[in-house]
Amino acid sequence: MNQTNRRHFLRTATAGVMAAGLNPNFSIAQEEGRKKPNIVILFIDDLGYGDIACFGNPRIPTPHIDSLATRGAKCTMSYITNPPCCPSRCSLMTGMYAQRFGKSGMARGLPIPENHPTMGEFMRDAGYTTGQIGKWDIGDNTQGPHQRGFTEVAKNAPGNQYDRENEDGSYAYLTDLDGDYMAEFVNQNATRTTSSGQPKPFFLYFSPFAVHSNVKNTPQHYRDRIPGGNGTAYEGAVVAVDDAVGKLLAQLKKHDLENDTLIFFTGDNGANRSHGGSSEPYRGGKGRDTQQEGWVHTPTIVTWPGVIPAGVTYEGKTATIDFYATMAAAIGKPLPDRCDGVNLLPYLKGEKQGDAHEYIFWHNADPTDEPRRNLYAVRWKDWRMVKGLYYWQLYDLKKDPKEMNDLARKHPDVVKHLRERYNEFVNTLPPLKPSVNYKGGGQVPKGWGWHYSKG
Repeated sequence: MNQTNRRHFLRTATAGVMAAGLNPNFSIAQEEGRKKPNIVILFIDDLGYGDIACFGNPRIPTPHIDSLATRGAKCTMSYITNPPCCPSRCSLMTGMYAQRFGKSGMARGLPIPENHPTMGEFMRDAGYTTGQIGKWDIGDNTQGPHQRGFTEVAKNAPGNQYDRENEDGSYAYLTDLDGDYMAEFVNQNATRTTSSGQPKPFFLYFSPFAVHSNVKNTPQHYRDRIPGGNGTAYEGAVVAVDDAVGKLLAQLKKHDLENDTLIFFTGDNGANRSHGGSSEPYRGGKGRDTQQEGWVHTPTIVTWPGVIPAGVTYEGKTATIDFYATMAAAIGKPLPDRCDGVNLLPYLKGEKQGDAHEYIFWHNADPTDEPRRNLYAVRWKDWRMVKGLYYWQLYDLKKDPKEMNDLARKHPDVVKHLRERYNEFVNTLPPLKPSVNYKGGGQVPKGWGWHYSKG
């Protein structure tokens, strides 16, 4: 890729990165007179925009997740840039569009760059204890979490999907097991100190298998908590995720860490509606509806009591690639050069207005991937432009969230403008690396307990 083109594009399309106020030598924590925060990312599999109560679900009680929104910021225009699961996770973990290293489709097994730090490596090198729990699905078979920056990794217990086995042979529901690991990680790291006696902060990446498609054997007691009865396996699985979040919050409260912890909550891609997930008020999602908004629009909450105001709603456009940049700002570390993300804190604190990203692009163009995963789209202002079978379509998401009224013919000027910006973005990318050439991927160590390493 012509690096001059990429530098020019980044100066114009993502100028907000520099405007966000990141001083690499002075953290947000220092600015607020606080110690460096613990940081937790809760990255839920296949969670739809309409699957939790604080984002409008009328049936599923999610009090613990809702409490994050009550104490922090609810981001209502938040996106993943590289659906589905594997590329979405690679983008999150590297803080960049995965197309920057050729991942323009599933391409499971394609290595992530060795010359660019993952979140785990970045936080480890900043002096943090780094933990990972749950699904990884990143990089090649030499790039498991314990090999790319995570010093404490919860092992993958034997079993099938949600049905797992404890070390004594008893049954374990995977989401419960993951939640217990999360509580254990916080408990064992809450009072850890450095060699000089200073508190040693932690970074935890919690990425459970839940609520991935084909949810079946959800314990009945979770289904029974759906008001009115008749709770589905999917609804109960969301309740179980909320309970896992509750275990985290209980440990933070026990150790008086609630105000010293920055938490991000979101999903890896939109809901699988055919399996019970909800994208309301949008259409689309995982599976057959991937060309619509619901596949890439996820519910996002960011909480840091005392820094981010409580109970605010941020309606500007954000993406999961912003988590890396926000973490860097929070701890006062320079953001790696290749990151595409923006520090969200000035926006969430009300110091800056408008969109964190003026444009967000999707370019899933791998000809060897499943055709339903190919996606060409742009978001700008209230507009969403997406390429159909034969032509570009244009929708006003504010007035038409279900994308029922194509306005491309009425607004050819908008289509022209967005096609030009889209082409500029594509011209910054290297040649794609076809999915057919890759297989496997990074793996979590198997067994019970924790895998400890230098990361």
